[in-house]
Amino acid sequence: MNAAARDRVRELLAEFPVVDGHNDLPWALREQVRYDLGARDIAVRQDAHLHTDLPRLREGGVGAQYWSVYVRSDQPDAVPATLEQIDCVRQLIDRHPGALRAAFTAADMEAARGEGRIASLMGAEGGHSIANSLGTLRGLYALGVRYMTLTHNDNIAWADSATDVPNVGGLTAFGREVVREMNRLGMLVDLSHVAPTTMRAALDTSSAPVIFSHSSSRAVCDHPRNIPDDVLERLPANGGMAMVTFVPKFVLQAAVDWTAAADDNMRAHGFHHLATTPEAMAVHRAFEAAHPRPVATVATVADHLDHMREVAGVDHLGIGGDYDGTAFTPDGLSDVSGYPNLLAELLDRGWSRTDLAKLTWQNAVRVLGAAEDVARGIQGTRGPSSARIEDLDGVVG
Repeated sequence: MNAAARDRVRELLAEFPVVDGHNDLPWALREQVRYDLGARDIAVRQDAHLHTDLPRLREGGVGAQYWSVYVRSDQPDAVPATLEQIDCVRQLIDRHPGALRAAFTAADMEAARGEGRIASLMGAEGGHSIANSLGTLRGLYALGVRYMTLTHNDNIAWADSATDVPNVGGLTAFGREVVREMNRLGMLVDLSHVAPTTMRAALDTSSAPVIFSHSSSRAVCDHPRNIPDDVLERLPANGGMAMVTFVPKFVLQAAVDWTAAADDNMRAHGFHHLATTPEAMAVHRAFEAAHPRPVATVATVADHLDHMREVAGVDHLGIGGDYDGTAFTPDGLSDVSGYPNLLAELLDRGWSRTDLAKLTWQNAVRVLGAAEDVARGIQGTRGPSSARIEDLDGVVG
């Protein structure tokens, strides 16, 4: 990045910092140190262990972060595990009050920006985290969760995942009720990880803007985790946004094929393919030494954003890096300090300051505020749903 581009990017981020839609730091802290936050003190650089810490968040110009309170979809007792993840985020905020501010609304995000603190929001990754219970959904909202990804990597009883065998054809009747209850609460419906049929069903059902917290373009890289163009085309009418992810296996076609082989190798060694423990990473590194991985770059990610802007429009784009939830990152985007490199690349491609302000800050704040507006309208006409999955979908087995 030349000096002129660096200055332009820094000036932009001082006013319109990055809102990142998805960061798995809480899961990394669970896996690495079982929530011993002193052992991974993010007040100091943790380059050897994490993609994320406060010094690098500052270097990257991050002004708001949706912390993922993810648990694996095969996690026993997913609800208490999700509560532990929420507790981790709250502890982080309490430990670092000068840097982090709890945020629950668009107004809170703006207040944090004015204070020079990083607005800290939460997103639950996967509908398994509510155990087929709308009461549990409301409990997560009350604890501060402001989006829920409808599935993770596996189907659930009421929604199909992008990376599982189709089961219910998108959303069941109960799944549609979950979407409606999220609209009533003001919780964003996140369509990353879900099958295209689920994306379309959710868009058909939702009266509020939806998000993709960390997904890229399927037309640019044909991976099932990405968003088909016909779905991107619907975002303007819905008012929602797609937050591009940096994960190489989702943005670079050569990396898709390499990752399939690497995942098979992980399973052959007795690890879950998403494991990031030191032992699992040693297996990853050994595989990579024998089979050099294709390398994504800043330009790879920018290619997705260029295409997504053509299809959905710049008013419907954002950033969701998926840091600390991926073993590998693109060159130039190795950790949370890298966002300026992406913005400089986009400047070189002709994106204006107005475009970049929407990408980094304005779109994400607008979408959460719009969801809040929809919720206020719904709450004036009906109360909480008492529907049960067995009432709407029949026997669940």
